[in-house]
Amino acid sequence: VRKSLSEACSNFYKKKPSSIVAVTGTNGKTSVTNFFFQLFKLNKIQVASIGTLGIESNTLKKKTELTSLDPLLLHKHLSRLKKKKIDIVILEASSHGLAQKRLDYINFKAGVFTNLSRDHLDYHKTMGHYLNSKLYLFKSLLKKDAYCITDEKNFFLQKLKKIIIKRKIKIDLMGLKQANLKILSQKNNNEFQEIEFLYNNKQYSFKTSLIGKHQVKNLLLAVMAAQKCGLDIQKSLKKIKYIKPAKGRLECIKKFKNNSRIFVDFAHTPDALDSVLKSLKFQFNKNISIVFGCGGSRDKGKRSIMGHIASRYCKKIYVTDDNPRYENSKYIRREI
Repeated sequence: VRKSLSEACSNFYKKKPSSIVAVTGTNGKTSVTNFFFQLFKLNKIQVASIGTLGIESNTLKKKTELTSLDPLLLHKHLSRLKKKKIDIVILEASSHGLAQKRLDYINFKAGVFTNLSRDHLDYHKTMGHYLNSKLYLFKSLLKKDAYCITDEKNFFLQKLKKIIIKRKIKIDLMGLKQANLKILSQKNNNEFQEIEFLYNNKQYSFKTSLIGKHQVKNLLLAVMAAQKCGLDIQKSLKKIKYIKPAKGRLECIKKFKNNSRIFVDFAHTPDALDSVLKSLKFQFNKNISIVFGCGGSRDKGKRSIMGHIASRYCKKIYVTDDNPRYENSKYIRREI
C-alpha cells in the first residue's frame, strides 16, 4: 500500500528536479545535506534541501515534521521546486522513510551513505534490519549509472559493493586503500583545520573553521555529491572557507574572553557522542563539561553506553532529561 501511494504521488506530480541526491546513514545526514546546500548557494546556483532542518531553498524556508517527508508532501514539494526553476535538490533519507517506502519512485542521481551505528532499535529491533532499511536506497531506488558515495571505513562496505556491482551503480569512495578521495593530512589550529587531499589523482587543499574529523568527512562527502550535480570541485573549494556548521551540529554558540567555548550538538547515539567529544578533545585539548540526557520510550540499551562515553572524555557531567515520553525520567537518568 505504501509503495502504491508513492507511485500514485509520483505519477500525479510528474515534473520534478533532474538532479536529486539522497543522504542516508546514522550520523551526518543533516550536515552533509546542509553543506551541499551551502556550496551551491555560495556559488549563486539555485538549490534546495529537504530534511531535519525543513525545506530550504535560495528564497524559501519551511519547517517540516519528519526527516523524510510522506510521499504526498515530498512529491508535491519536489514539483513546486521544479516550477521555481530549482533543478538541484538534496534530501535526507531516514531509515524509517526508506523502510516505509516514502522515497520510492524518485529518480536519484546519487546516494550518499555516511556511516552506520546503533540507533532506532526501538523501531527496527535488530541492527541487521536497520542496515537493510538503509541499503534499500542502493538495492532498489538508485538506477543504473547513478552514484554511490561513501566512506571506505564503513564495516558493511563489501555488502554494499556487491549491490553496486549487481545493479551497475558507479562508486565514489573516500578512504585510503581503494578510494578515489584520500585525505593526506589534517592539521589543527585552535580556530581552523588545514586539509590536504587527493581526488581522482589530483591534489587539493583547503582551510575550514568546522570542528572535528567527522565534519571534514561530511564536508568532503558533500563536495563529492555536488560534483555529481555539476559543481566543479575548484568552485566548491573556493567557497569552502565560508561553510558554517549546520544548526545544532557542533555549533559554537558562545566564546568567552578566557577562550572557553559552548557547543551545541544533536548527538543522540553512542557513536555520535564519541565522535563529538573526541573531536573537541583533539582540537582544543581542554577540560570538557557535558550536559546531556536520553529520550524515553526509545532504545534503552544505549543509555549506559553513552554515560560511559561521557565519563571517558568529560571532567564534569550534568545528566538531565531529554523527552521522557512515557517513562519515569528518574529511571532514565539512573540508567545513564
